[in-house]
Amino acid sequence: MARRSRGHGGYAATSLATMLYYYCWFLLLLSVIFVIAAAQRPQVSSTFKTLTGSSKAFVSFAGNAPLVIARGGFSGLFPDSSQFAFSSALEATSYDTSLWCDVQLTKDGAGICLRELLMDNCTIISRVYPDGKQTYRINGVQKTGWFPLDYNMSSLSEALWTRTNKFDFCNLRIFSVTGFMSVVKPSSLWLNVEHSIFYTEHGLNMTSYILSVQKLDFVKYISSPELGFLRSLSGGINRKVKLVFRFLDKALSDPSTNKTYNFMLSNLTFIKTIASGIMVPKTYIWPVTTDNYVQFPTQIVKDAHSAGLEIYASDFSNDGNFPYNYSYDPLGEYLPFLSDGDFTVDGVLTDHPLTASEAIGSFTTLNTSRKTDHADPLIISHNGASGDYPDCTDLAYEKAVADGADVIDCSIQITKDGIPICMSSIDLFDTTDIQNSKFSSLASVIPEIQTKAGIFTFNLTWDDINTLRPKISHPYYDFVRDPRYANRGKLFSLFDFMTYALDKDLAGVIIIIKNAAFMAKSLGFDVADLLTTDFSHAGYKNLTMKNKEVMIQSKDSAVLVKLKQLKTHFKLVYTLPSTVGDATASSIEDIKKFADAAIVDRQSVFVESNGFILRETNLVKDLQSAGLAVYAKVFRNEFISPPQDFLADETVEINTYVQLVHVDGFITDFPKTLRRYKMKTCRSQGDGLPICMKPAQIGFLAELLEADCAGGMPPALAPMPVLNSMDVVEPPLPAAKPKIGTSSAGSTPHSAGHVTAAPASAAGAGILLGMVWASLLT
Repeated sequence: MARRSRGHGGYAATSLATMLYYYCWFLLLLSVIFVIAAAQRPQVSSTFKTLTGSSKAFVSFAGNAPLVIARGGFSGLFPDSSQFAFSSALEATSYDTSLWCDVQLTKDGAGICLRELLMDNCTIISRVYPDGKQTYRINGVQKTGWFPLDYNMSSLSEALWTRTNKFDFCNLRIFSVTGFMSVVKPSSLWLNVEHSIFYTEHGLNMTSYILSVQKLDFVKYISSPELGFLRSLSGGINRKVKLVFRFLDKALSDPSTNKTYNFMLSNLTFIKTIASGIMVPKTYIWPVTTDNYVQFPTQIVKDAHSAGLEIYASDFSNDGNFPYNYSYDPLGEYLPFLSDGDFTVDGVLTDHPLTASEAIGSFTTLNTSRKTDHADPLIISHNGASGDYPDCTDLAYEKAVADGADVIDCSIQITKDGIPICMSSIDLFDTTDIQNSKFSSLASVIPEIQTKAGIFTFNLTWDDINTLRPKISHPYYDFVRDPRYANRGKLFSLFDFMTYALDKDLAGVIIIIKNAAFMAKSLGFDVADLLTTDFSHAGYKNLTMKNKEVMIQSKDSAVLVKLKQLKTHFKLVYTLPSTVGDATASSIEDIKKFADAAIVDRQSVFVESNGFILRETNLVKDLQSAGLAVYAKVFRNEFISPPQDFLADETVEINTYVQLVHVDGFITDFPKTLRRYKMKTCRSQGDGLPICMKPAQIGFLAELLEADCAGGMPPALAPMPVLNSMDVVEPPLPAAKPKIGTSSAGSTPHSAGHVTAAPASAAGAGILLGMVWASLLT
């Protein structure tokens, strides 16, 4: 992956004393911040069908488990091939992890670890030497930029770029191969040589250099996409060092043989005469369609193993381009490479070695049966499995249940004919394709709801709404969710929702009430009465015997106060404002009067700036001290969702909320990610089993930036608002007044699963719900 090509101005050369200072700080960082993957030296019985591990055996990273290869170290977080990146890769995974170094040669023949041949893609060299641009022909293609062969090792002190600009201020210098080995001291070093022919053409001998350094005990693997280069090493190579031929894009050619890599796939037995393994892009094994969906696997792993070759898969990263099948879940992408029941790769090359290591541990410890005890923390869906399907559709709810949600949710909106439906937004522009329908002219502005124009659920009848197609949500503009299912699924009425949930393996349901005052005042609809009148007559006590809890959630305290006054059996859940970072004792006492639980936004749990966590708030702790359960929202797989402190790994974030924050539940677009975390058997096991993940040390990355990276410290923030009693206490809901022209007749459930008509009066609404529940429970 190419790096950014921009600069921050000239950097002074880093002194040895300063680098030692950096390193001391970094060792402290590693001791407290990194999450230890569940895969760290697992000692459980499992089968990995690697070349050396086709039979059942005790698994360890030195045994038959796939090798984790950290490309440039932990280059998904720190600058590639920097001291921070190399050291952190070992600390975050295992001593057995192999550190990958892309070897380049300087003018004086020194080998350096640098991912790109064009240095301006990964360093600030264009600012240090603005007149150093050159043009060279590389494998027949003209390239212009800054090249290492134009500089002596002593002149290369410029800082390295990171994947974002988060650590560009840390003055992390370029290391020689021998220099970083003397500092990091890895147990396994993987040297990759990409352009041996290019260096030979300019008077530098890569073969001689590699033969000189491979004698060191650290070097365990040498790879190259030039088969001729590997052949040149064979006479003098240490017998313990493995040579690996690296395949590039199938249409490209190996410059040493002039054969395309696609052609060379049919010559694995010949490659075996030179190398002990091959490395291929992951799409060689699990091909991807042009519209980014995984296809059936190829036979390449079996073919390589049949030829006696190990096979390694490359191009893994948590911030890469994921096929839609994986729902932006990087850990989930590794699992088919570890075993689909038929094969296992011998190793994976990754920019995020923590997640790779965690995936291997998940494979060895995962209990694949769905747990049914619904133990804390609860997994609560957010509009169903809305990361995979349009909000609140049958497909989203079915996926949520299949993926292990404990509680599924329904946000109630009201149609023109008074039917309660499940929809994440009252504005149909947000949730359907109404802009392309015959109803597009109905747009209007209703200030009580929102300042922008919308077409609202109460503008259309339920039958009208069912002519629309649902629309998948995209919380992050640059991250498109599964386009094949972007408009699939059937919308659910409340009746559909309760019918569906009744016999499912769930701890309960949560019904979300929004815009209650507007519904009562402007639509004549009393949502509280809808949920309470004649509820016990409908068999609610029988429902509780089915071990399902009904929760009512609202950010409007007046709704929950009314339900509390009516002495309902619901569990009442109050949604706190998203911007608060603290709450007064009096406001928490007020919440306790009408609620059993509270929902807090993630930004209220951790104060963050520029993607870094500064500190943890006391909000969750204070709410729980008052006896309130606390559910956090909204958790997503997309790598930009968590702050940098969670290492672009959603499992790391979840674990921190479990072990450090102690939340009682998670509200998530992707229930599968939470369920997988809860199914890790090592979470509840004692000594002698795999080390479970530890929570991140909150605020430490920001402290590192402040201490060692001048100019990189996240900007200070104004204090977050404090929740006061005046923010919590609301006037009573206005009385619902039936509107002229609405039906006052009762209704019966349709065989299709929804109600055809509904009364607008509060009493009629109660009768409706009674009839719905009676029909469900008889």
